[in-house]
Amino acid sequence: MLRPPLKPMLAKLSAELPETEGWLFEPKWDGFRALVFRDGDELYIQSRDTKPLDRYFPELQAPLLASLPARCVLDGEIVIAGAQGLDFDALLLRIHPAASRIQLLAVQTPASFVAFDLLALGDDDLLTAPQEKRRALLEQALARARPPVFLTPATRDRALAADWFSRFEGAGLDGVIAKRLEAPYQPDKRAMLKIKHQRTADCVLSGFRWHKNGPGTLVGSLLLGLYDDQGTLHHVGVTSSFTMARRASLSGELEPLRAGAGDAHPWREWAAFDSGSAGPGTQPAGGNAQRMPGAASRWNRGKDLSWEPLRIERVCEVAYDHLQGDRFRHATTFLRFRDDKPPGECRYDQLEETPAFELANIFAPR
Repeated sequence: MLRPPLKPMLAKLSAELPETEGWLFEPKWDGFRALVFRDGDELYIQSRDTKPLDRYFPELQAPLLASLPARCVLDGEIVIAGAQGLDFDALLLRIHPAASRIQLLAVQTPASFVAFDLLALGDDDLLTAPQEKRRALLEQALARARPPVFLTPATRDRALAADWFSRFEGAGLDGVIAKRLEAPYQPDKRAMLKIKHQRTADCVLSGFRWHKNGPGTLVGSLLLGLYDDQGTLHHVGVTSSFTMARRASLSGELEPLRAGAGDAHPWREWAAFDSGSAGPGTQPAGGNAQRMPGAASRWNRGKDLSWEPLRIERVCEVAYDHLQGDRFRHATTFLRFRDDKPPGECRYDQLEETPAFELANIFAPR
């Protein structure tokens, strides 16, 4: 049987659903990619980058042993369903060094596993088997699965997939995956298609981070802000889609906006606090519930997330896929500066909202 480490099959971005025949469509889950290896009483959960995930989700051990075949390898996603849909922030909280903290969160916000491919069953390696056969075997293997173990919905009907694309976003799913029915499983290859929502937003240019080469060299990313109805400027994400030549030109272009930027900056408490002994990412006393530009990365704890404030004078347009709470879920794509638009017009109310869709409907009896 297959043994870890095994890199999962990946997807490449597509602008729209394919119109030809021979595709299997699935919702695109917004969670932690996970490969599950079971051999009798032994269970191992592997992340997308081949690291162990077991210690972060102890509540999945017993349900997976109860629901999966005795010997198998599955590809899927670990998700946490909240009141308004999938809660990616709750997943991030699990990446914590303290076992006691993880155990507490496992009770408060339990995770689920959604399976979408079967890579091995018993003594059979299914990597070379066509997707159509793997899906049929997966449905049989999980026929008796019980929550929190689920089988992802799938369809060959493009019209239904298009309906999922528009409706399921309100549940926190961020698009649709398309797989060729005749294709084998190809580890570490972009052999699937992912169709994601793409929108644009005008954001306040609020600050920037230097490139990893060091301060004074190249611009690494731009910090983005949006105003709420009360006039508070929130940090909503970053954009970093620049060529090296553009990073160099931005360094000079932003220089005039740095003079005196910290004096009246809406986030000046964060900037001052981040330079103190408490360390980046800590909430200053009396601060609000906004996410800080200098918050520590849960994925790379050694990464420098210090930032430089800019005077609130410029606007940039970015492309994004969807919001996670009050910020962009993924890094955005820079499109252009909007010098024709004042920063005060960059508000949340410009963003398209998708009505919440109950996750339970996705797994309703078919």
